[in-house]
Amino acid sequence: MSLRVAHVTTFYPPHNFGGDGIGIQRLVRALARRGIHNTVILDTDAFAQLSGRSPEAAPAEPNVEIVSLSSSTPRLSLLAVQQLGRPVAHAARLRELLGDGHFDVVHFHNVSLIGGPAVWSYGDALKLDFAHEHWLVCPSNVLWRHGRELCTGRECLRCQLNHRRPPQLWRHTPLLERHGRAIDAFVAMSEFSRAKHREFGFPFEMEVLPYFLPEEDAAPKPRPRTRPFFLFVGRLERIKGLDDVIPLLREFPEADLVVAGTGEHERALRELGRDLPNVHFLGRVSESDLRALYAHCEALVVPSICFETFGIILIEAFRAGAPVIARRLGPFPEIVEASGAGELFATADELRAALRRCLADPGRRAGLSAAGRAAFSEHWSERAVLPRYFDLLARTARRRGRLELAERIEVAARPVPIR
Repeated sequence: MSLRVAHVTTFYPPHNFGGDGIGIQRLVRALARRGIHNTVILDTDAFAQLSGRSPEAAPAEPNVEIVSLSSSTPRLSLLAVQQLGRPVAHAARLRELLGDGHFDVVHFHNVSLIGGPAVWSYGDALKLDFAHEHWLVCPSNVLWRHGRELCTGRECLRCQLNHRRPPQLWRHTPLLERHGRAIDAFVAMSEFSRAKHREFGFPFEMEVLPYFLPEEDAAPKPRPRTRPFFLFVGRLERIKGLDDVIPLLREFPEADLVVAGTGEHERALRELGRDLPNVHFLGRVSESDLRALYAHCEALVVPSICFETFGIILIEAFRAGAPVIARRLGPFPEIVEASGAGELFATADELRAALRRCLADPGRRAGLSAAGRAAFSEHWSERAVLPRYFDLLARTARRRGRLELAERIEVAARPVPIR
């Protein structure tokens, strides 16, 4: 009997903003290719309210069922969940969907606006919660205190007000600890993120399971630009640190900076680069065009000034053979050092020197490119991470005494061709 897996999430493509939704989708598709049936349960109200766009239907995919929840009073419904930490408008429907026996495994992703943490207690499946953000220990999700600095200690009430969010009532109760006992395994996306959860008092142990990507075909990508260029990929927000990169392009007239992404900080960034002819904003870029940019850039520049939980764009770059220049912060050091395919910086001088080295030595770039491809295959490819995922499921099932389920998980873990 094939496994039946549910994914409960606030965001899922096309109703998502950042890389975490794409990461969830990659897991769903990888399981679906192995004949595992996936049911994705999401609340489209959050995306609609935050984006101002109407929800759209996701395309049909084999072994993937999408269950969209929405409310006639979305703003009130979302506020109630945010304040109470439990499903309100969709409580009965979620209990029905996650009812005992419906699923073998339930994954909780980004449950902040669909009913977390109380939704963890629904149903009796094997349950994992994936910490795509730092929501488990941070009301604003990103450990970015007062909207201006890294969080090194709790000032949560004032910080929430500075983020223009109503303080969450449930965080002053034992709700997380009580319902957290229903989770069989909490999963961090990096060693850094696990340590940061521990530092901020998260009361449960965590496993580490990184994001992954499917293997990419080896067909050459056409060069999208004639001049040498550095690449930035991501949402255009202040915490992504691009303000520190754009002014340096004055010193590199022989190269371009190509910015792929959109966001609320875009207007300020465009103004910052207004008189720099070698800074180019592309807006939203298709996946195929993005792969060509990765394949031919001198390096991907990752200047985030906040505590990320992972950094999917780094492994996207490695897959395509692009070196990475990343800020020495958060999970980036562990990823860059494991790859041997890039450099780290902490100051403007270090960033300037790293950019200059990339342009001055094409042979060095070729070596970093090869190291990145090899590290991607070993650490972050689908074929490398999926066995770890199934091992985690099987170990967790055996710990709960679900021996028959553990055996079915081990059968599902058998390799299949990756397309």
